[in-house]
Amino acid sequence: MATANGVIRTGITVLAAASLVTGCLSDKHDDGKKTQEMNSKQTGSGTGGEGKFVLGETPLAFSLFGNYDWYAMQPWGGDPATRWIKEHKKVSVTNIPSGGKAAQTFNSMLASGGLPDVIFTERGADVERLRKAGKLVALDPYLEKYPNLKKWAGAATLNLLRSEDGKLYLFPNWHASAPTGNGGYSINNKIYGELGSPKLETFDDLYLYLQLVKQKYPDVVPFEVTIKGQGIDVLYSGFANDHPTMFLSQLAVPSGDRLTSIFSDPVYKETMLFASKLYREKLMSLQPLTQTLEQVRDKVTSGKVAVMAAYNVTDLTRRGNLTQDASASGVGYKLIWPLRKDGVDRNKVWPTQYDSTGWNASVITTSAANPEGIFAYLDWLTGEEGQRVLNFGPKSLYWSETDEEGLPVFKPNYYDEIGEVNRLLGVWDTFQWAGNSTYMSKAWESVEKQRPSSGNDSKPKQTAISLQTSFNATEFVNLEPDPTSEEGKIAENVRGIYDEAKAKMLNARNDAEVIAVLAQADKEATAAGYGKLLQYMTAKWQDNRQKLGLKPGG
Repeated sequence: MATANGVIRTGITVLAAASLVTGCLSDKHDDGKKTQEMNSKQTGSGTGGEGKFVLGETPLAFSLFGNYDWYAMQPWGGDPATRWIKEHKKVSVTNIPSGGKAAQTFNSMLASGGLPDVIFTERGADVERLRKAGKLVALDPYLEKYPNLKKWAGAATLNLLRSEDGKLYLFPNWHASAPTGNGGYSINNKIYGELGSPKLETFDDLYLYLQLVKQKYPDVVPFEVTIKGQGIDVLYSGFANDHPTMFLSQLAVPSGDRLTSIFSDPVYKETMLFASKLYREKLMSLQPLTQTLEQVRDKVTSGKVAVMAAYNVTDLTRRGNLTQDASASGVGYKLIWPLRKDGVDRNKVWPTQYDSTGWNASVITTSAANPEGIFAYLDWLTGEEGQRVLNFGPKSLYWSETDEEGLPVFKPNYYDEIGEVNRLLGVWDTFQWAGNSTYMSKAWESVEKQRPSSGNDSKPKQTAISLQTSFNATEFVNLEPDPTSEEGKIAENVRGIYDEAKAKMLNARNDAEVIAVLAQADKEATAAGYGKLLQYMTAKWQDNRQKLGLKPGG
């Protein structure tokens, strides 16, 4: 999950950025006056029965800002899916780029008043700043008129997303009404078979296996931990019962009815001792904290990874299998049951998690001329047809019909045109602002079930592993404080201490150095006010449990 980082700016930089962004937005609004005038009439001319806005009857145009440094929306209409949406639903979207400086761009837009129509962002502080400034449109009036969001996310989930004023402003992305999961471990089948298919269940088994891989395959990465060391976090889930990876991302571990320090967690200590050992012995990725996703994908699709662990290992496995099946190299990847420390219950290891509220969200600002039309589009997008079109293309491209569950029935070219399918998946991901985890989980399982046999049987079972080992983390949502608050500033400092300590522990020369770094990080975090942050998070956690009808405590 993304974590916002503080940005230090000079007054000149802010002023220059404000002028640039305001100018860009002003040009956009000036050039789009005709579109805005047309949109302002849509509530009447584009509505069907019961006053609903009907996509495809009247054009809908809106601007969107992705509030992330990394977000780069692809050209709208430049691919089969958005071209179909543009032609058949009459929807056009204009991207407002962040220029790799999302926080600075967002602050400049808010200060200038030149907000885009939609902001795609993390839930929390930035959303509340917009709400308190009166810049957001409440979505409640549209929930009954456009049924997909309420149907798929559920009323309980939407209630968790409501702001302090009781209104709903967030349209969730990747909401879930059933267990979903993409994290865990995957192995290279060819290498595993050639090494005699040894037992691979515990961390002791993993260590011996990685040593064997290093000896026999010097050009292969024994253990790929993907970007930002995600695989290290996955290891954490196996060192104790009921310790999902999210305890690391939230930097707080439940103990009774309180949330406690990650630095004093013995499970985290044991995890970093093991991870540092793997790194010292060159059994892990060479650049575990700095490598890019493209670099990871290249290694996987070329068959140069023996074992991998990631938050979205199912996607890497799928990409690896699509590419390797096409090349007929004999290489294939498969998910394995999560690894664990000897003595840990295999059914209490959670390398992945889900929460019903999903990942991030879109908000509609008061700058939008037709907020109802935008909601209608997002609601369509989160429904079955929208998810099919944006993940698999329009009908006849890669699928011919749907089955009784509304899932696409694929044509042979979906499995044959591997390179193009992978390219399009990357493009389409930039338009996914209202993902439906429940539907797509079934859809990806269907992809594997329909895959032509290529000697790699058991693929239909793959999704089952991640679903069975996914932790329901709904009670831990929205614990982050406002970055401008005292707790928010503490959280930023503690995150910096954590990140720095993690890198130092990974590069430690021995176990004693790992322990010393962890002890120092604990002292620094305590001095930074970590205790007050944990008290704030504990109160939010217990409030969530009350809303969900759970007993106090953990």
